Amino acid sequence: MTTLVNRPNTALLVVDMQVGVVAEAYRRDDVVATIAALVDKARGTGVEVVWVQHSGEDLPRGSDGWQYVPELVRRGSEPLVAKEYSDAFEGTDLESVLAGRGIGRVFLAGAQTDECIRSTLHGAITRGYDVTLVADAHTTEDLTDYGAPPPALVVAHTNLYWQYHKAPGRTAGTVNAADVNFAGTA
Repeated sequence: MTTLVNRPNTALLVVDMQVGVVAEAYRRDDVVATIAALVDKARGTGVEVVWVQHSGEDLPRGSDGWQYVPELVRRGSEPLVAKEYSDAFEGTDLESVLAGRGIGRVFLAGAQTDECIRSTLHGAITRGYDVTLVADAHTTEDLTDYGAPPPALVVAHTNLYWQYHKAPGRTAGTVNAADVNFAGTA
């Protein structure tokens, strides 16, 4: 269980599912639909949904590409964390948002698998969170021209190594969206 004190609650973190981030993403429509179903499931069980939104030189705040994809609609009561670095905890108020809601366990979904998802996974577990990656709810673009493996392999490799990740006093792992149990261990 989490090493964070008095943090019994769970959240779904939805990272960077923005028009400009996922326009050419691997399995884009499937991943968006999976995340939409996860958001509905979280809301239906009273689990917090926390949205993370990246901005930077190539993704200016307020631009069309910066907007969340239209299929995913944030409720006004759900926190929105603005970020400029890969790890959603770096230089943001994510930790205080989670602490204020007593959250010590997170399920992670979004984009880009090989950058912001991986960085946020590690950022969360090193800060004491239990972190579950939703294996079929993250994606990345094709960066093979830059020497990266094809997107399917990036997603598969990230799922493989996070499935077996360990840290003292914390849990990690992966689960398919259909098997997510926000109240239990899966």
